[in-house]
Amino acid sequence: MVGLIILLVLLSLLVGLAAASFKIVGQAEVMVIERLGRFHRLARSGFNVLIPFFERPRAIDVRYLEADLTGGKKMIARTTTRIDLREQVLNFPSQPVITKDNVTIDIDAVLYYRVAEPQKATYAVQNLPYALETLTRTTLRNIVGEMELDQTLASRDMINRRMREVIEEAAISWGVDVTRVELQSIDPPRDIQQSMELVMRAERERRAAVTNAEAHKRAQILEAEGARESQVRRAEGEREAAVLRAQGQAEARLAMAEAESEAIRRIAASLPEGQAANYLLGVKYLEALPSLAQGKGSTIFLPSEAAGVMGALGGLRALLGGSGPVTGSGTGGGTGAGGGEESRPARLGAAPYAPALGAGGSFPPPTIAPLPAVGRSQLQPVRASPSDTGSAPADGTTAREG
Repeated sequence: MVGLIILLVLLSLLVGLAAASFKIVGQAEVMVIERLGRFHRLARSGFNVLIPFFERPRAIDVRYLEADLTGGKKMIARTTTRIDLREQVLNFPSQPVITKDNVTIDIDAVLYYRVAEPQKATYAVQNLPYALETLTRTTLRNIVGEMELDQTLASRDMINRRMREVIEEAAISWGVDVTRVELQSIDPPRDIQQSMELVMRAERERRAAVTNAEAHKRAQILEAEGARESQVRRAEGEREAAVLRAQGQAEARLAMAEAESEAIRRIAASLPEGQAANYLLGVKYLEALPSLAQGKGSTIFLPSEAAGVMGALGGLRALLGGSGPVTGSGTGGGTGAGGGEESRPARLGAAPYAPALGAGGSFPPPTIAPLPAVGRSQLQPVRASPSDTGSAPADGTTAREG
């Protein structure tokens, strides 16, 4: 029984010695091995054997945040003999910082670092996580204290870069490589936040007003340019239309002139020599008679030349008919087809004579006797009888030569 107890004690001692002597180090981990209280070597990943009672691993302090059941985070501090060579995150609670314009803000920063030299990380600093946290806090206060609130809110990248430069310079002697420093949040006081919101709202309203004004100005400019372009195009179109219209009128007038010239040539060819001018003059005079008859008055004055022109028209009509000679009478008296009649005043719309039909139903050529020209003062209105006109005018007068 005593021997069994001694055997169990020996087995326990052997197991304890084996546990103290044989160490298995994981990947990306190292152990600092001390022999008789001094640094001896680094036990890297894999199987390592330690001399019992002479060699032992050195423990270091570590800190990290751990979430509890309520969702909050709490800082956990402990010691370990294994140094993690991976990149680690040092997240510490937010701290109050005073800016240059005396505004207290809460800043939450996070630090990313990696142990590059485990020996220095163990012997150069007593508590590496606490040292990094304290250095980060003081550096953040120094940098933000030189800046105003607006500059602090707008210069996160600059703050991160300056903090990394300062912390890395001090952490090199600790065997730590600082990869980056980030500001998670910057929280000004509530009243400052309300003031910033009012300023931001006013600034956005100003920008909106400026944008609307620029858009309105641009729209007016475009509208004016469009109106100007439209007027220019309209003027060009009107000019081209006027040119084309003038060209068309010119061509039409040329065509009408050519047609009229051809008509005059044909008329002159069909009439005796020298009678084409009288014919054309009579036609123009007949075309002008309706305009002479227009008006509200009932008294019309005809010059003596009118009777001559009408006589010329009657002669041309007889000439075109090709009959024998017949003598017509003018307004100055003479022998006509009726013979022995007294001279009557010329009436509007009636020929100065009525030649008798000759043999074969044609008009003989009359003897044209143009009337002497009289002035307007020699024309006197006379009252016409019903036998002359068939119906009396409204005031009972007609034209008569003095």
